[in-house]
Order: sequence, then C-alpha cells, then structure tokens
Amino acid sequence: MTEPVNPQSEPEPNVIHQVARYKPVRSWRTWLIGNPLRSADAEHQTVGKAVGLAVFAGDALSSVAYAPQETLVMLAAAGTAAFSYAFPIAIIVTVLLAIVTISYQQTIHAYPGGGGAYTVARDNLGDLPAQSAGASLLVDYVLLAAVAVSSAAAQIVSAYPFLIPYRVPLAIGMVLLIMLANLRGVRESGNAVAIPTYFFLAITFLAVGVGLFRYFTGTLGVVENPPLMQVGAAIQPVTWFILLRTFANGTTALTGIEAVSNGVTAFKEPRTHNAAITLIWMASILAVLYLGITFLLGVIQAVPSEDETVISELGRTVFGDRGLLYLSLIAGTTIILILATNTAYAGFPRLAAIIAQDGFLPRQLTFRGSRLVYSRGIAALGVIASLLVYFFHASVTALIPLWAIGVFLSFTLSQLGMARRWWKIGHLAPGIVIREKGSSLRYERGWQVKLLINGFGALCTAVVTVIFAVAKFRDGAWIIVLLLPALIYLFYAIHRHYLRLRHELSLDRYGRPSQARRHRVVMPISGVHRGTMIALDYASSLSADVTVVHISLDEEETKAVQEKWREWGSGVRLVVIESPYRTFIEPFLEYIDKLYSQRQPNERITIVVPQFVPERWWHNLLHTQTAFWLRFALLFKKGIAITEVPYQVD
Repeated sequence: MTEPVNPQSEPEPNVIHQVARYKPVRSWRTWLIGNPLRSADAEHQTVGKAVGLAVFAGDALSSVAYAPQETLVMLAAAGTAAFSYAFPIAIIVTVLLAIVTISYQQTIHAYPGGGGAYTVARDNLGDLPAQSAGASLLVDYVLLAAVAVSSAAAQIVSAYPFLIPYRVPLAIGMVLLIMLANLRGVRESGNAVAIPTYFFLAITFLAVGVGLFRYFTGTLGVVENPPLMQVGAAIQPVTWFILLRTFANGTTALTGIEAVSNGVTAFKEPRTHNAAITLIWMASILAVLYLGITFLLGVIQAVPSEDETVISELGRTVFGDRGLLYLSLIAGTTIILILATNTAYAGFPRLAAIIAQDGFLPRQLTFRGSRLVYSRGIAALGVIASLLVYFFHASVTALIPLWAIGVFLSFTLSQLGMARRWWKIGHLAPGIVIREKGSSLRYERGWQVKLLINGFGALCTAVVTVIFAVAKFRDGAWIIVLLLPALIYLFYAIHRHYLRLRHELSLDRYGRPSQARRHRVVMPISGVHRGTMIALDYASSLSADVTVVHISLDEEETKAVQEKWREWGSGVRLVVIESPYRTFIEPFLEYIDKLYSQRQPNERITIVVPQFVPERWWHNLLHTQTAFWLRFALLFKKGIAITEVPYQVD
C-alpha cells in the first residue's frame, strides 16, 4: 500500500508522489543484523573522533603485532647478530609514516567526500591511474582482513599451543564474526570495537612502559626459553638486498593510514576536521608503539618463530611470567588484530561503491542494505578473505608479500594526484573556481609548499613500491604484479558494458517510437484446462491475432487437445506441430523463428505462457518451467516479448 502525499507539494500536475506504508516484517535477518533503518536515519549513523579511531585505526594499530616480527624474519637469514638493524630500519619507516600522514592530511581537507587515493587519482591523473589505485586498495583491504585474522590466530595458538591444528577455522570464524558485526551498521560496529580497541592501547602502552622502565633500571632480562628460530640452511652475510627486504617488511606498519581518508563521510560534522584529528591521533600512537616494541624486542633478544609470536615473547619477558598481564596483552593484541579486519569492512564497501558509481564495478555495490551499509560489498569481502585464509593456511609470512605492493602503489598515486592538484591550483587566477567530480579548485597561497610535500611523499612511496616488488617478487609478490593489471582490465570491461548499454538506451537522437502495425500473440499449450482458459482470455485482450500452438508428443493426447479446443477454443486458431523426437522447446522455437523471419516492419510478437503456481514452492521442481526456458532461448531476439500468466492452484 502507498500513502498519498499532499498534492500541493507536487512539482507538476501529471506527477503523483506517494510514500510507501510498507514496513519490513521481523525475520531471522532482523534478529541477526537488527531492524531495518529508514533512509532518513543515515545522518545519525556517523561516528565521532573517539569511535572513529576505533573503526578506522584498527588496521594501522594492529600492525605493531606483525610488522616488528616480519622485520626480524627477514634479518634472521643473516643470524641473530643482524637483529641490531631492526631499530634503525624502524626509525626510517617512522619517518616515512610521518610523510604519508602529512600528505593524507591534505587529502582529507581537499576531498571531504572520501574515496582517498581513488578519488584523487581520478580527478587529477585520469581513469587508468584511478582504476590502478582502486584495484590496489581493494586488494589491500582483502589482504588486510586475511593477514589480520591470521595474525590473531597466531596470537591465540601462541598462548594455547593445543589449538594449532584449528588455526585456519579460527581465522575464518573471526572473518565471519566481524562481517556480521558490520552488517549491523557503522555506528553499532563502531561502538562494539571502541572498548576493545582502547583496552589494547592501554595494555600495550603498559607493556612498552614497563619494558622501558625495567630497561633503564637494569632489571629487564632476555627471553627465557626462546622458540626455535626458523632460518635457512646457512647463515648469510648482511647485504643490501637483505636490508631492503627487511625495510619492505617493516613498511607494512603503514598499512591502514589511508583508511581515514577513504571513510571521511562516516564522521560527524565537521567531517574533515574530525577525520584529520583522528588521522593525527592514529599516526602518533602507531609511531610510539612501533618504535617502542621494536626497540624492546632487540633488548630482550626476541626471535621470530611460527610457534610463538614476538609479542608473546615480549609479554612474558616484560611481565615476568604468563600471568594475568601477559594474558591481557595476548588478548588485547588478538582483539585488535581481529578488529583490524573491521577497517577493511569499513573501507572496502565504501570504495567499491564509489568505483561502482563511476561504472567500473557492478552497480549493485552502490546499494545500501537494510542497515544503511553496503551489504553486498561487506559480504564479498568476507567471502574472498575467507578463501585467502584457507588457501594460505592462515600464515602471516605467506600473505605479507602479497600485501604492501598495492598499499604503496595507492600511496604513490594519491600523492602524485595531490601534487598535480596543487599545480593546477597554483595556475588558477584568483577568484576563479573550477568544480571537479570530487572537489572544487580555487587559488590558494602556499601551494608550492603543499606541492613539495606531496611530490616528495610520492617519490618516497614510489621507491618503496619498487623495493617491495623487487625484494618480494619471488616470495609471492609476482601474484599481485599480475593480479592488478587483470583487475584493471576487468574494471574496464565492466565500464565498456555500461557505456554500450547507456548508448543503446539513450533517448538522444531517438525520436518518438513508431507504433506497431501488427501485434501477433502466440500461446503454447500442453493441454486444455482452467489455466489455459485464463491465459487465452489474457492473450485475446492483447490482440485479435492470437495463435495457439500445441507440440504433439503423443497422438492420443493430441486428439484429446483438439476435441477440447473445438469446445473451449472460442474460435482461436490452433496449430499442431508434430515432434518426431518428442521434444517441446526445439519445435516451438523453430515455429517462432519462422514467424520472426516473416514478420512485417514494426510487427511485435508476444508469447503468452500459461503457468500454474502450485501450493508448495518445491512442487515447481516437478514441472518443466516452460516460461523460463523460452525466456532464456529468446532473450536476445528483438521484437519478441514473453509474458507468463499464472494460475494459482489452491
């Protein structure tokens, strides 16, 4: 039912506006993800800075659990003596973090509509760089989800080794759990992750603080009973290649920095201010924890292992045992790693929706679900991430090489696009405003400094991208090097389809459609019954030119049809087609093809199919579904329409 709107509010006399009274009924879905929300509630589904930090910082903050470990994994090839390089490399990574953070600060203020690297590249570099950035970020989000839950599973099995055989199911279960939380809505998922995120920050700062205090007071020892370090057959000398691979692994600490700029629209007003402050908080916390943990790992002589994480080694060394504080640290780290997946669920669907809106992904990704979130994007992320976890056996070390290439490629394109934007702004006359798809351009003083910042950032991240691609190519990065062009090709294939469809459906140069001179109706029947009569009445209402077709599979049955038709056919002609091979669809299509080849200009053919609807849905499996197969066979023939006339059987 619909509810009429006040006629005085109608913009034109021949346009009637109504508001539907329909309200979704409660079902298992409402129990699972909550009651549906009205479109008008969208503005209330935003978050502030404190909750925004929990929603968007999970990825970046969780990297302190695996980035230091992956740094040591690379240095392990040169023996434990090479671990002394870990902290200097961490300092370089932190400097790079500062450069990227400053660059994304400018992106947030310039593009309040969100989209991050994709939007920046689209408006300033063109479609190909934009799709490259989009593909990179989408792959990044999927890998983030897989890496985060795999690392979380590693934390759990470090504390409880008997769970090692269940590592993969644990990780997949976490992916699906966070997916469910995000299907309930942005605000609900944000509130759900806020307390665990701040618990992680509190216990991790406590561990770093206690560790530094014990170091400066001389009471901090080394790891007792360290796990067996997994290295190659022979110790290698420290080479530039090993150091570059180590740096590449350390840069995974920067993953997630772009999430805030992608999700600006999720923040309360003033959006850009709140998002920018959240980004500064996130980067500052990440820098302190990353440097602190890496420094302490060197002091306690932690070793990387698949059997125990370095965070576990740090916890039991700093706190002296596997007591409550140690378990709290493991629990907090596991939780933040699980919640890092939430960053992927916050960013992937929004970015996919923006790309789909531009016509490079299926349009369905732009539709919001019952809880005002992009449900299809959330579900797609959950399925793909679960498959990755399964095929890579929830191994962080195996997944990391696939990850950061896409991250730093998007960093590079974003900052290169921002540099291009400042160059365009600097060459505008004062007072001139140019509106682009994602922002407006007007002359700004100091554009040279901003151009320099973004240009230098683009150079740094481009170098890191090349380093990662070369250093990690044989470890699995080749997959991403091949996957990204394939995704970009897919994006353009989708875009070409939409462009062709838009051209075909356009009313430009179309004129008024010519009226059909003849409307021929064809109705196939298998027998004469109540459903046949209802369909015949409908067919006769469409046109006076109706032909009923019976495909003869059995001689006796055909005689019965002809006898009944003489009594009930109301004078409508009946065509009987013998089928020597007892098939129905093929002879009927042959008849339609003959009519189609002989049709007059502007002639239309409608096929009316009687279809009875049984009392139980599964009864459909007992029938041939003729209308479905006819529609499938005739879908691409112009000028032919297929109409089903249902007859409900009580």
